[in-house]
Amino acid sequence: MPTSGKKWEIAPPLAPSVFDQFPHLSPLMVQLLYNRGLTDREAMDLFLAGEWLDNDPFLLQDMPRAVDVLVRSIRRREPIAVYGDFDADGVTSTALLVQTLTALGADVLPYIPHRVDEGYGLNLEALRKLYGQGVRLVVTVDCGIRAVDEVNQARRGLEFIITDHHTVGPEMPFASAVIDPQRKDCSYPFKRLAGVGVAFKLAQALIREAPSCRIPVHIQERDLLDLVALGTVADLVPLKGENRALVRQGLEVLNEGRREGVRALMNAARLRPGMIVASSIGYGLGPRLNAAGRLGDAKLSYQLLVTADRREAENLAGRLNERNRLRQQMTAQAYELATQMALAEGEDALLLFAADKGFMAGIVGLVAGRLTEAYYRPSVVVEIGEEECKGSCRSIPEFHITRALDECRDLLVRHGGHAAAAGFTVRTENLEPLKLHLKEIAEREFAALSDADVELAPKLPIDTVVPLSEMNWELVESLQRLEPCGEENPSPRFLSRGVPVANAQVVGSEGRHLKLLLGADGQTVDGIAFGMGPRLEELGDVVDVVYALEVNEWNGERRLQLNVQDIRSSQL
Repeated sequence: MPTSGKKWEIAPPLAPSVFDQFPHLSPLMVQLLYNRGLTDREAMDLFLAGEWLDNDPFLLQDMPRAVDVLVRSIRRREPIAVYGDFDADGVTSTALLVQTLTALGADVLPYIPHRVDEGYGLNLEALRKLYGQGVRLVVTVDCGIRAVDEVNQARRGLEFIITDHHTVGPEMPFASAVIDPQRKDCSYPFKRLAGVGVAFKLAQALIREAPSCRIPVHIQERDLLDLVALGTVADLVPLKGENRALVRQGLEVLNEGRREGVRALMNAARLRPGMIVASSIGYGLGPRLNAAGRLGDAKLSYQLLVTADRREAENLAGRLNERNRLRQQMTAQAYELATQMALAEGEDALLLFAADKGFMAGIVGLVAGRLTEAYYRPSVVVEIGEEECKGSCRSIPEFHITRALDECRDLLVRHGGHAAAAGFTVRTENLEPLKLHLKEIAEREFAALSDADVELAPKLPIDTVVPLSEMNWELVESLQRLEPCGEENPSPRFLSRGVPVANAQVVGSEGRHLKLLLGADGQTVDGIAFGMGPRLEELGDVVDVVYALEVNEWNGERRLQLNVQDIRSSQL
């Protein structure tokens, strides 16, 4: 049941009269901006200038109350726990808020749960431990919005401030403050902040309010933006609006190489300060930060972000690098088994489900993501435990996975997430009923799509059709103005038709990737097609190719390269 191919969706070309309205921009840039929803001169110019969106943090529901509670605890020197999550978003959120509160004179304890031993979100045993350490105020970051039962049971001894960005459930925790831009009663103008973005807004509010409360401020908002960029890009939230502004500013701070740990991590990933872009986080820094929590204790990543000792930073970065290599190996092995299990239920399965005692909780999300990418179906991968199972889900735009889990809430211990990704914990005896219920929901939803003649196939949006000869250094420089690119603000995708193949060969372990030399008559450009090695035999001498233009740096040499998104034998 592998997807037979992506559906190429080329954006409608603009009429020449549209280009006449923007004489200060090239027709290609106008087309790219229109494709991103920017259709008037002011919006275009602000976008290209990298406008700084500074939404008032106090527009977030409950923000004034959260600041009041924290100011009170800071003044009384009461221990405050910052309770985070074990992924890159949660770890950067924890480091950011701990750094802020410490700079304001607070007594702060960071707490990041162990993925395997404790699972996602608040748990009562951890809260009891914090209470025993004298903590009376717990501030969550990147978690907590679904922890209704945990907060209700613990609030006799603990006060809570919840900061999160995940989908709000039917009931919110009974806390002193619940800060989540996705609350229906929240008037904050940007709803898609990452967890670290929400933590930054709380830090921003505290820093701005502290002087009026006679609290010395030993930190600036800009000092935190490198952490915001790391967590935001790694969490795959849309790089639009305020997120894009935060990441753009954060990349500037990242490239200054202020943190010993981040510099060491760059070195481990063969990256250099001054050359970091959003994709450097997505493919280099983010996976390494995530590796600690996936295979064990995320405190390793947290310590890397906060250490000021160069030798410790180098040691921690090396350990994260090794864990990331191990994570890659384990993910590949688990994917093979999960594929066999999911497809054993039939080639026409609408929801892929694989569960095994050998799956590790830290990689089930990666495996589910690979299944969804390969077969364009919602996927659920579960680690089976003696009493409880931990699962992760990835989905497609046509199927809201968290809403599906909401319908199964009576079977679940806890769950949460977004439209496209979610996680859950389920009692082992309820795993099979959960599987059956999710499959029933998928059958119902996809039947409705079929009735509406919705084609269930992956789509590859393409910005415009251009000759390969237009790919040059001048264009690279022009495209830099669209950065940072990422989720929902992708790097521009071009389609070139009738391109001669000068050379093609498989590279990488087991021939997974395809290395190309495209063009003719001395005007050739390198191409790399990740994961497309098996398609070598399909290609003819002339191809149609969809790609993003990028710069490949190796041994001090810079060359243009096509990052190939799809390729077919040409029909011209």
